[in-house]
Amino acid sequence: MNTPHAAAGGRPPHRLDPAGGCPHADNARLLAQGAVTPVLLPGGIEGMAVLGHDALRDFVSHPDVAKGARHFTALAEGRIPEGWPLRTFATVQGMTTADDADHRRLRSLVSKAFTPRRIEELRPRVQAVTATLLDGLDAAARGGDGVADLRRHYALPLPLGVICELLGVAEEHQDRLHHLSSQVVATDIGPEQAVAANRELVGLLAALAADKAAAPGDDLISGLIAARDEGGDRLDQAELIGTLVLLIIAGHETTLNLVTNAVRALCAHPEQLAHVREGRAEWADVVEETLRWDSPVSYFPFRYPVRDLVVDGTLIPRGTPVLAGYSAAGRDPQAYGPDADRFDVTRGQSVKHLSLGHGPHYCLGAPLARMEATLALEALFTRFPDLALAVPEAELTRHASFVGNSVRALPVRLG
Repeated sequence: MNTPHAAAGGRPPHRLDPAGGCPHADNARLLAQGAVTPVLLPGGIEGMAVLGHDALRDFVSHPDVAKGARHFTALAEGRIPEGWPLRTFATVQGMTTADDADHRRLRSLVSKAFTPRRIEELRPRVQAVTATLLDGLDAAARGGDGVADLRRHYALPLPLGVICELLGVAEEHQDRLHHLSSQVVATDIGPEQAVAANRELVGLLAALAADKAAAPGDDLISGLIAARDEGGDRLDQAELIGTLVLLIIAGHETTLNLVTNAVRALCAHPEQLAHVREGRAEWADVVEETLRWDSPVSYFPFRYPVRDLVVDGTLIPRGTPVLAGYSAAGRDPQAYGPDADRFDVTRGQSVKHLSLGHGPHYCLGAPLARMEATLALEALFTRFPDLALAVPEAELTRHASFVGNSVRALPVRLG
């Protein structure tokens, strides 16, 4: 954080495409102009994005940067309508919008479900689910002229099933929860749809919580309800529902994109897959390189400076909504050298990235996501060593969001 050479860098704002699309060409162009850029959010809301690796690392851990919506100037001034597609990211009551003591309190209530010991205990279950899903993927391909959507039949049901099992959510609700959560993270959605999706998601989770209150089990929702009922100072009803919203979305959307992007990368770079098969890299290296090279999250909302703040020479005014540009930071040449845009699994796990966050808000579920993705990739390419994309990469339809970074479907031939 140094002396400003220009407010907002003197650069015209980059208009973020609500329909998403591949972010990397824009990221490279913007990064060449500086580590911080002004952006125009849906509805003409002005914001900023921090794109450079070192600038982003410093910004997300800066003591004068907050997550609480009360610091969002445009929201406080009434300029953010209820149907704004990013409103839930700002206003949901949970860990991602809490600061300091509130953040520590909410995080501590959930953290026991994600300890290293608890994650390791889940390994046999993840392996069993993976084997069953591979059978289903094979069956889908046999019924589809040899082609199956790997995202739908494999990358999605693994993390969704695991997080729902942790929460205690029955399988019958899982498809609807995924549909609603994908609507919440979409940035091209209309205001009526946004409001309807948020209300239905909150209503469904409230009903599930009520069922657990009546018949508690050995699951995370029951544990959170117990914390709520033991005293409002530990967790109130709004925080309970907000925490469930965050756990459902973050608990599967990121890993879904991670597995999908890793398979795409390996299919497009067979020499990198050969490195793994010949022992020059491990499956965990594939996961880390995918997280860096094609982050599951492109621009994550929001953080707010609580005072005017200078980041890499650019002034970010107090109360500005700031996006964390994870996909840009992952290919920053200043951090990863002139070949930063090359997918290379031999970089090793010593190469640090920011795709799972940094500082107090580092992703609580990172160990689970890493384990799920590592096991999923190893099992997939062991079972189907000749797996290949069924259509050219350029023909894949991108995710309709500048928050999530992936494709809507991944048709593959299993070989």
